[in-house]
Amino acid sequence: MARSDSHGKVFSGPGGRARGAVLLLLLAWPSAALAGETPSRIASWQPPSIEQVRAQVFAWLDQRKLGPGERAKAEAIWAQKAEAASGADVLERVIRTVALADEDAGKLAALCSQAAAPRTLPPQPWLANPQTPAWVAKNFRLWYGRWLAQQRLFDEAAEQLDGIQAEEVVDPASLLFYQAIVHHRLLNRDAAADALARLLDAADLCPRRYVTVARLMDADLKELKEESLDHIARRMEDIQRRLDLGRAGPKVREIQDGVVKSLDKLIEELESAQQQQQASQGAGNLQPTRPAQESVPMGGKGPGKVAKRDIGHQSGWGDMPPKQREEALQQIGRDFPAHYRDIIEQYFRRLASEGTR
Repeated sequence: MARSDSHGKVFSGPGGRARGAVLLLLLAWPSAALAGETPSRIASWQPPSIEQVRAQVFAWLDQRKLGPGERAKAEAIWAQKAEAASGADVLERVIRTVALADEDAGKLAALCSQAAAPRTLPPQPWLANPQTPAWVAKNFRLWYGRWLAQQRLFDEAAEQLDGIQAEEVVDPASLLFYQAIVHHRLLNRDAAADALARLLDAADLCPRRYVTVARLMDADLKELKEESLDHIARRMEDIQRRLDLGRAGPKVREIQDGVVKSLDKLIEELESAQQQQQASQGAGNLQPTRPAQESVPMGGKGPGKVAKRDIGHQSGWGDMPPKQREEALQQIGRDFPAHYRDIIEQYFRRLASEGTR
């Protein structure tokens, strides 16, 4: 069965190209766990030995009563050297073996071998069927969730990966790594932080690339501030990802509304800061160098007109007249890097084109 291991897709998107390049480089490293290193302490989880997994798989196969041909194929899968087998290798052996004896498992394994996901994913009710052995269901959910994450289908991946514990699968490092990836991209900070903490708790048992990327994600989450322009930009990336995948709907509209409100708030804060600065400068210019000798009416007169200013409305920032929108974008461009202006412009062009359709 061919592998679908396009890890670089995980961080794709307008603002994620740099992160995607780093991830692609790191995930190109060999997948074997660190050799010759002894853990300095007992970790909170341990991967099962390949002998334990093999015994469990063949005990299940005995119940399925495979024919001689299929049994020989299963034996060949497990005849490879066990010493150098990583958790990912053991997981693949489980998937390939179970797929020989179970029709539903075979169909799902074939789906996950495809380079691209179909527009509509076929349902997999057998994964939740109580008659499916728990170890079969959870290892296949890990395999399926990993593939979905590689396809940037993070919501669907979260449905498969959530609720599985490291002790319930043959490759706990991959489970925790992809749980962290999925929730990092969905901006679920607490869930991502939990998965990262458990993964790094047994860093000596994980592939190097997992540990390196996990530490990068951990540092990134600690620096990310709610409602910051970086946070807004990532939500815009998420919207574009969903639309690119044909996942438009109520969820996308909800995220769009949240982005517009956040931009409203950010622009108001920028305008307020600018007004305070101008008022401070104006007050400084009115300070007399020499106080008046007596209290007398001062001369001078003006037209008494006040310029009206359209401050917009709560939910319609994207409907602002082009001139006012350009002024707001220029304000953002003065205070933040040009990268964010490009993302915002792309976002509202997409909104405008959708409104036309």
